[in-house]
Amino acid sequence: MIDFYLNGRRQQCADVPAETSLLELLRTHLGKNGTKEGCASGDCGACTVAIGELDAQGELEYRSANACILPAHQVAGCHLVTVEGLARSENPHSAQSHSSPLPSQLHPAQAAMVDHHGSQCGFCTPGIVMSLFTLYEQQRRAPAPLTQQRLEEVLGGNLCRCTGYRPIRDAALAMGNYPDFQLAWADDTELAGNLAGLRSDVYVAPQSYAMPQDIATLRELKRQRPKAKLVAGGTDLWLETTQRLETLDDIIDVHQVAELRTIDETADGWWIGAAVTLSELSPLFAEHFPAFEHLLHRFASSQIRNHGTLGGNIANASPIGDGPPVLLALKAHLRLDGPDGARELALEDFFLDYRKTALAENEFIAAIFVPRPAADHNLKVWKLSKRREDDISAVLAAFTWRLDNGVLRDVRLAFGGMAAIPLRATATEASLEGRAPDSAAFAAARQTLGEELTPMSDVRGSAEYRSTAASNLLERLRLMIEADSQASQATDNNNSAIKNSKIKVTLDAYAH
Repeated sequence: MIDFYLNGRRQQCADVPAETSLLELLRTHLGKNGTKEGCASGDCGACTVAIGELDAQGELEYRSANACILPAHQVAGCHLVTVEGLARSENPHSAQSHSSPLPSQLHPAQAAMVDHHGSQCGFCTPGIVMSLFTLYEQQRRAPAPLTQQRLEEVLGGNLCRCTGYRPIRDAALAMGNYPDFQLAWADDTELAGNLAGLRSDVYVAPQSYAMPQDIATLRELKRQRPKAKLVAGGTDLWLETTQRLETLDDIIDVHQVAELRTIDETADGWWIGAAVTLSELSPLFAEHFPAFEHLLHRFASSQIRNHGTLGGNIANASPIGDGPPVLLALKAHLRLDGPDGARELALEDFFLDYRKTALAENEFIAAIFVPRPAADHNLKVWKLSKRREDDISAVLAAFTWRLDNGVLRDVRLAFGGMAAIPLRATATEASLEGRAPDSAAFAAARQTLGEELTPMSDVRGSAEYRSTAASNLLERLRLMIEADSQASQATDNNNSAIKNSKIKVTLDAYAH
């Protein structure tokens, strides 16, 4: 039984198969056809919906999601909003009926799209409107300037834009100019309390879809069902049914396991629960690993980041996953858990071969440890892909290093897309360790890198392209270090000149 609220009204859906996506639940089971299927892979955004959950203050917070790859059972205890729930009718309840009249008041996201001609064929428009709705709600909760970066972040997962980008951008910027809008279902002052009641109930899932709330239950489930597929955000796993047409008939959903949803800080670093979403990681990374946080904005779309997890990105063991190369460069390690107990493992020992890992059949990733960076630590990440928004890497390079008295120390060079697994270029690291970052050292390093890596060829790039790109990124690192050194020297010289000038002025004053 999936017990949730849809556009302000309670829904109880029984006998929903484990592999049912939220999109299928809406269109097939509930007859809500405003949400469209475009790519069925979480790329185009035509299926975007908003999922409301209670925050720490007990207020509803809405995040966008791709309904086509979201497990339907994950909306249990949530408030789901679709395009049908935005416009307000004269009768607040009539908009919920198939026989209701046309709405008399559009939501600002809808009205702005109409007034700025942001819709053409209309197939992708519901998804765009729902992305704008989440932006509108964010502005209501915490008003902030609508910068170009924010607009890109909100709309980056909606790729179907028949009208071009400008009308949709203009609509986004204009939403705040419309009169304050109260959604019909927002009149229900008991909605938040009702949702809290649903979340406090023990979720009863079908036998083939388990949703444990704590790690002890998860361990027992893995003991009983070692071959069950684990799902957190579903952003990759659900492609098995939407793209490969495979049956997912034994699933353990870990997205509500309390111990997997925490970030624990220690003196040495952070233990990040495997079910913490990428969006939730953004503040931590922005403060301590800004290059990693910047990568998150190229890490698929906001719809994906709102539900995808770092643990899932690692467990997928994809050679082109964006997270593992950065974590390899940062010396991350894992806590693996299961019915036989927990153990820790360096991330570089986790990947064995293409889509093969060191996880035992009954184990799962519980947390990822990211060490605290030293004060003079440097991290640089470059992602190469065919388009800027919402795309998979052809090559991803993550480099860390320190400069100690003009020589390189603690050099770590990690790559994605260069082999069957994400890996470090250890021989190239050794060739740079203890060397000054000059042309000769990096020329030798590029030679070693070419011998060390044997890139793969696929639709995103040939082996030759990947090899050349990796070499060029290493040279780009040298040029960046050189530029930073020159800028630092210029600053030091300028500060020294100012200091000497002040001393001279002081001496002149004493002389008189």
